[in-house]
Amino acid sequence: MLLKRLMVIFAIFSFLSTACAATPSETTTVKLRIAVIPVIDTLPMFVAQAEGLFKQQNIEVEFVPVASAPERDQILQAGQADGTLNETLAVMLFNKESVQLQAVRYGLMATENSGHFFILASGKSGITAVNDLKGTEIGISQGTIIDYVTTRLLEKNGFSSEDIKTVAVPKISDRMSLLATGEIKAAVMPDPLAALAITQGAKIILDDSQNPKLGASVISFRKEIIDAHPEAIKSFLTAIESAVVLINTNPDKYKNLLAEKKIVPQVLIGEYKVPKFPTKGIPSASEWGDVLDWAKSKKILDKDIHYTSSVNQNFLPK
Repeated sequence: MLLKRLMVIFAIFSFLSTACAATPSETTTVKLRIAVIPVIDTLPMFVAQAEGLFKQQNIEVEFVPVASAPERDQILQAGQADGTLNETLAVMLFNKESVQLQAVRYGLMATENSGHFFILASGKSGITAVNDLKGTEIGISQGTIIDYVTTRLLEKNGFSSEDIKTVAVPKISDRMSLLATGEIKAAVMPDPLAALAITQGAKIILDDSQNPKLGASVISFRKEIIDAHPEAIKSFLTAIESAVVLINTNPDKYKNLLAEKKIVPQVLIGEYKVPKFPTKGIPSASEWGDVLDWAKSKKILDKDIHYTSSVNQNFLPK
């Protein structure tokens, strides 16, 4: 009888010890490293950090600054960042051989009153209307979301594939310079650099405000991190949702943050109008399919990349 009692006591002690040992791991703050390019799309992340929203969700977020999309992708590939702001095309390219990234939320997209990508004409080009772009070389970064948006916007305005002429100018700074001098007649720029180009004499010929989801960015995480820390991903997106509400309610409050994080050129601070950010949502299967069709037509991809394994809505706030 005594032996049985001792065995019961030992079993209870073992259970309590295990439970107590598990508690710290369940409450330990998870650290997420986010690769960030200095673009307006990242503003909710910086607001979430500045307002303590990540801390409220019991997560720590470290921003890993990167200067370009190729550098961003290299850092992700090396496992030096857990998540980022990119586009569905970038997710597809990562997932060519196996699922490495999943898009978990929209980042930023155009609205009816605010474009995200702009086809601009040099002030020295003489171009004043969309049809003037037929046969005109347009400076873009080839094989990117800018290439896709340019094609689709022009097609929606009646251009045939023969009408669309582009020239590779990968660096935005080079595109800005060539556009300002008139060495290229037209180029595609994202917000807010398009606004800067306009101050240098460029003119808006076309933007994506009537087709807002064409150029939508997404927040993505490495699948390895999603599987290891699903609750942290949920917490991250909950903080982002709160940040979006704050921005959309009082955008002027964060103009200093735009300058501090160098996501809007200094010369535009005070003049720049912060866009309205989308609330929770993910790209649809049809949006994904259209980008995939374009990428295959351009020989950027040679096979299907499945939507259901690359876009994950399970972490959006309820």
